[in-house]
Amino acid sequence: MIERLRVALVGYGSGGRIFHAPLIASAENIDFAGVVTTSEERRKQVAEQLPDAKTYDSIAAAAADGVKAVTVSTPAATHADLARQAIALGLAVVVDKPFTLDAQTARDLVKTAEAAEVPLTVYQNRRWDSDYLTIQKLIQKGSLGTIRRFESRMERWAPDRLPSPAGGGTLLDFGSHLVDQALKLHGPAQRVYAEMRGESELDDDFFLAMHHLSGVESHLWGSWRQAGPGPRFRVSGTAGTFISVELDGQEELLKAGKNPAKLGDRWGVEHEHRWGHLWRGATGAPVESCRGRWDSFYPAFADAILGNGPLPVDPWDTVRAMEVLDAARLSASTGRSVTL
Repeated sequence: MIERLRVALVGYGSGGRIFHAPLIASAENIDFAGVVTTSEERRKQVAEQLPDAKTYDSIAAAAADGVKAVTVSTPAATHADLARQAIALGLAVVVDKPFTLDAQTARDLVKTAEAAEVPLTVYQNRRWDSDYLTIQKLIQKGSLGTIRRFESRMERWAPDRLPSPAGGGTLLDFGSHLVDQALKLHGPAQRVYAEMRGESELDDDFFLAMHHLSGVESHLWGSWRQAGPGPRFRVSGTAGTFISVELDGQEELLKAGKNPAKLGDRWGVEHEHRWGHLWRGATGAPVESCRGRWDSFYPAFADAILGNGPLPVDPWDTVRAMEVLDAARLSASTGRSVTL
């Protein structure tokens, strides 16, 4: 019999409902206990969509019911306080991105978890995007040679959409993914330059440039106001360039009501029309996409808590990403690059 971890989800907005609940419920080594929410509307949604799940008024109530770990998927400004509540109760914690609103809060939260000897990790699910995994594989094989420039975009066209306070603005929302991926691939950043725009208090469009200690230049874009989105990735090296146009398809699957339990090994498999191409001058050849593996995060998290492996994401990685995002805000406000 598989050893199982009893997990509750804190929050049942679009993030919790679409991106977390199906993946938690699909993990073979997790017992999805229920949802922490005080909203009557959310409680009704849980009853309709997750008939076997309980609802709890508080994290403490979930702990009293035998829950051993929680996922915090609530507005960004509440992440740190809710994570601290869970840590004080001895519960292992997954915090959705953006982890916190700034690097100092992130640093303090990780230190709090370490002092309490409570496992803490961050939901950097796009480390398991199909196209990103494909890029990792190409770099490891040496197919691109020495990487010179890494371009990465999350651009969408939603002119009537206001930036969501829940995500903290586009830099924190999209930037949390883009910066994490760049740092994971190319190592620490030495210098940051950024430009940000927005018609409200929250930014809805940004450009961020990072010079890595490795010599790689990362150019990152995030926007809700881009009518003609650029390619998702363009990675240029001394031996070739890899271009992937479309966003990984796992988000579409979840929004369509599909999940790994239903699709099995078909989960995260990209159709060949979505594969990227490896270019050398005027000639380009398709590269079969690695299977997207968002479905691996929660099983790995449960294994770590049960003593069978490391946490899927080191929270200190996210602290370093938050330092870059803080530097980006400073750069955008001063018009100057910021040295880390």
